[in-house]
Amino acid sequence: MMNTFFVYKINSGAVFGDQGRRQTVTYLKAGPLTVKRTMPNIIVCELPRKQLKELKAPNPADFKPGDKIKAADILQAGDLVKVSGLSKGRGFAGVMKRYGFHGVGGRTHGQSDRQRHPGSIGMRTTPGRLWKGKRMAGHYGVETMTIKNLKVVSFDETTNILTVAGTVPGSRNGLLTLTKI
Repeated sequence: MMNTFFVYKINSGAVFGDQGRRQTVTYLKAGPLTVKRTMPNIIVCELPRKQLKELKAPNPADFKPGDKIKAADILQAGDLVKVSGLSKGRGFAGVMKRYGFHGVGGRTHGQSDRQRHPGSIGMRTTPGRLWKGKRMAGHYGVETMTIKNLKVVSFDETTNILTVAGTVPGSRNGLLTLTKI
């Protein structure tokens, strides 16, 4: 059977567990996927918002166009999942926000304008250039992030709302790939 499903992020919240502990959860909309066509090892599904996505299937012959794939067939409360999606975009960010640099020196000792700068970025004549991958200011966010070992807290089959313990990447209404571990 398949172990991957596409969901939309609704929002985050908190629930109280059996022992009265507060737990951060994320609510996900796991609407049924409609099979559009099958190919060797892949099925093409239509999401509730009219998007087409491909899913790897161990046995695509089990599906035919028009079939509905429900999250309840794949997931149940207590399962461990990994969630992948695009992180929120933060635009052009400096090294302090992007990488957590501490800035150059202190606020005193002649440092009048260097508080948020990266400091020295290279060496001398040798190598005479910057190393590849040097951490500098630039575009931050909009990267594929994967959060592993999240527990499915509950699943409501009437509303197709899935509750996962913890936070997941992306903004509200963002598309996520949920894979059962």
